[in-house]
Amino acid sequence: MTSSPIRTIHSDHVHFGWDRSEPPVTTIAPGDTVTLACRDAGDGQLGPGSTDADVSAMDAARVNPVTGPLLIDGAKPGDALAIRIVDLSPSGFGWTALIPGFGLLAEQFPDPRLHLWRYDASGGSPLAFGDIAEIPLCPFVGTIGTAPAEPGRHSVIPPRNVGGNMDIRDLGPGTTLFLPVEVAGALLSAGDTHAAQGDGEVCGTAIESAMDLTLQVDLVKDARLVFPRYETTRARPGSGGVVATTGIGPELMPASRDAVSGMIDHLTRTRSVSAEAAYMLCSVAGDLRISQIVDAPNWTVSFAIPKTIFADRASI
Repeated sequence: MTSSPIRTIHSDHVHFGWDRSEPPVTTIAPGDTVTLACRDAGDGQLGPGSTDADVSAMDAARVNPVTGPLLIDGAKPGDALAIRIVDLSPSGFGWTALIPGFGLLAEQFPDPRLHLWRYDASGGSPLAFGDIAEIPLCPFVGTIGTAPAEPGRHSVIPPRNVGGNMDIRDLGPGTTLFLPVEVAGALLSAGDTHAAQGDGEVCGTAIESAMDLTLQVDLVKDARLVFPRYETTRARPGSGGVVATTGIGPELMPASRDAVSGMIDHLTRTRSVSAEAAYMLCSVAGDLRISQIVDAPNWTVSFAIPKTIFADRASI
């Protein structure tokens, strides 16, 4: 059987808000592979010649453009998308900024600051932070989601139960992300690609860098997924990969509970264990992580369990 050619969606097909009425750029079938040309989180407003002053001059309405949306043929509310992240092609240029009024410690750092990165896009050498530190290239997609069922236009900045600006650094090659579908066709979009980031993205920005993102999109019928879930080989070296659930909301404690509860539900469905046993496994083997704590009003919490703790090490 001949595979479908990879289609490329260029970066002029972007939008700046989640909206179920956003017209799709194209329709793809389950199993198709597509490349999205993603702009950086600042929509190109900061470049190689930019200075600290340019940070304050940025147009907030142009922040976090996402490429798309893609209509997935046959996707209906209650289904889930299974999105395999095939590749990311870094551009070799990025930036990190302190944006006044934004970030975990915004009140302590009121002035704009900008650091520019010129890096080896092949990953053959780390990214130099002046003469202070070297950061390994670890590209991932910061914003990827489907359209919410609620009508109207919704900000791209906070993540939500259908994904969006989750800023989970595991979402790179080697990861399959599962996203809830709330509207017919799903309307998948992505952007906000990063060259590297720590858990939390505490200053509000990562190494923001335009990239081409290649995805293979499949459909899981009647998945009834509440929050995004993913499986990856990127996290926990030597773990054989992990499966992770998420909690997304305005308070860290409920989001943490949602992430752990989601894992318990997932383990009871896929491993034939009791909820009590799953809860104990979560406590002794799982990692609860703050993936993003700056995209108000919602924060992202991830809960990951290594596959190697299970005898068959199969996908869970």
